Amino acid sequence: MPLPEPPVLETQRLRVRTFREADLDDIQVVHSDDETTFHLPCGTWRTEEDRRRWHDRIRVMLTAGTGVQFVLEERATGRVIGACVVFRYDEESARAEIGYVLGRPHWGYGLMREALEAVVAHAFGVWGLRRLEAEVDPDNSRSDRVVRSLGFVEEGRLRKRWCARDRIYDTRIFGLLRDEWKPCC
Repeated sequence: MPLPEPPVLETQRLRVRTFREADLDDIQVVHSDDETTFHLPCGTWRTEEDRRRWHDRIRVMLTAGTGVQFVLEERATGRVIGACVVFRYDEESARAEIGYVLGRPHWGYGLMREALEAVVAHAFGVWGLRRLEAEVDPDNSRSDRVVRSLGFVEEGRLRKRWCARDRIYDTRIFGLLRDEWKPCC
């Protein structure tokens, strides 16, 4: 059975909701910044083709029921400032992976942690997942801090896992079990 579409997840400053085509322009702003996308396994969007490929991957994932693409919408402005994806859903193992990106002007305010806390709570609660995983570039200290702050535990290093921007690099694998999850509030 595919992951069911979640309701809008409200946080103090954000609406974490499923992606709509109307969000593409805001998402493009996020994905068009080299510094924002540096640690992602996909490249910075430079062309309409980059945008289309991302959108096609999202459609395939949603059609297959193997994931949900969220966007982070500022409650105050209604602008989309980032995204979070739950993907590679394995129903039999009750597990999935998470990925996330936040526009650089919004770094350092705890917004990604706020959004991920809502997504993790929904994944373990409503969806009944048993395990979530995240891969983090060892050089991405911000991402490392946010997953650790949520209770994810580093479980190992995947050597030369990703090749992006002519750079081959390791990733750290983090896991969080539903039984270990301690929501902040």
